[in-house]
Amino acid sequence: MKLTGQIAAHLRQLHFGGSWTSTSLTEKLSDVTWKQATTQVDSLHTIAALVYHMNYFVDATIKVLQGEPLEAREKLSFDHPPIQSQQDWEQLLDKTYSDAETLAGLIEQMPESQLWDPFIREEYGNYYRCLHGPIEHAYYHLGQIALIKSLL
Repeated sequence: MKLTGQIAAHLRQLHFGGSWTSTSLTEKLSDVTWKQATTQVDSLHTIAALVYHMNYFVDATIKVLQGEPLEAREKLSFDHPPIQSQQDWEQLLDKTYSDAETLAGLIEQMPESQLWDPFIREEYGNYYRCLHGPIEHAYYHLGQIALIKSLL
């Protein structure tokens, strides 16, 4: 399997299962209701905010791979639309899972040589680094989600 295929597989495992961590977003979120997803524990972010935040960077990466400019801003990455029903929550989850599959497909289509090219600007590093970033970032927040679930 090409390296781009390995990166795509890693992204899919994070979202849908099969990684060496033995957990995934779909597993951790499968039994979370919209009320739980929007309940704030102390000063922690809500589960909904964390899910939106993780996907914010996946969505930004998709846009770059589709030829659009990088417009993601950290300060906007928690500004999720209101979650006021189970349907709103499920729409966020559907977008998250759909975007993961879209990004994985785009990564698979990349020429492997592109992995070593600068990602937008030299200061951001190469594509290899910036494709692993959202994966590493999401595992960090997946751990937070697991802890918040146990506190709820």
